[in-house]
Amino acid sequence: MPLNRIEFDYLRNLVRERSAIVLDDSKEYLVEMRLMSLARLEGYDSVDELSRNLRGKPYGALHAQVVDAMTTNETSFFRDLHPFETFKRELVPEILKRNEASRTINIWCAACSSGQEPYTLAMLLHDGFPQLRSGWRVNLLGGDLSQEMLRRARQGLFSQLEVNRGLPAPLLVKYFQKDGASWQVKEEVRAMIQFHELNLAGAWPHLPSMDFVFLRNVLIYFDIEMKRQILRKVRGVLKPDGLLFLGGAETTLNIDESWERVQSGKTVYYRIRRDA
Repeated sequence: MPLNRIEFDYLRNLVRERSAIVLDDSKEYLVEMRLMSLARLEGYDSVDELSRNLRGKPYGALHAQVVDAMTTNETSFFRDLHPFETFKRELVPEILKRNEASRTINIWCAACSSGQEPYTLAMLLHDGFPQLRSGWRVNLLGGDLSQEMLRRARQGLFSQLEVNRGLPAPLLVKYFQKDGASWQVKEEVRAMIQFHELNLAGAWPHLPSMDFVFLRNVLIYFDIEMKRQILRKVRGVLKPDGLLFLGGAETTLNIDESWERVQSGKTVYYRIRRDA
């Protein structure tokens, strides 16, 4: 049976209010598919019954689990590859020269999911720039809305399938250790990253001024006004010469004209316009 319209509207309004993710009418099946297992786990016969129970109570842990279930956590190591190649080949060497006085690099993955993106950056830095381990401070932060994804990210434990998706074999051997049927990131790399809870649509925590912000493949889930708000807040945490990475299908064009698009080979990134 399809979701009752009242319940579907309640659930998508709940998700939008708490995460700013927009679920249009075409997502009714997705809502039911993702919430059915949670409904059964909580003792309900249907998603409709789960929703009716939520409507009668103030926001709590079960509401949060619903929002969590509706967030998309698709990610992989070295996703799309070329942004990370450009980061290592061109951008980190530039930052090393620019930040020689402070000897500090600040990097933020603002929607880190289960952690593959910040771990990719940590491995690149550790493997390619050994000078950073002597007298430099690297602040590598990963934020996400989902408590479950943050738990997984902090643990740094990945399945065979996950490490097979994009992770070069030499890095697997160098930076992971076998744990049963899974692989765990070694402590020296896990210690490079601080994970924190973040609702992009809500108040942001105090952050250091960032050299790089990775906000890849998340703006596509928001409406235009929320995209504008998030991009404005990114400008507030980015250094004047800092760089923003978006997903391949995302852009600042016709959303926030304060950004300048830069292309290097296949890689596109953004910086704040000097006249903004």
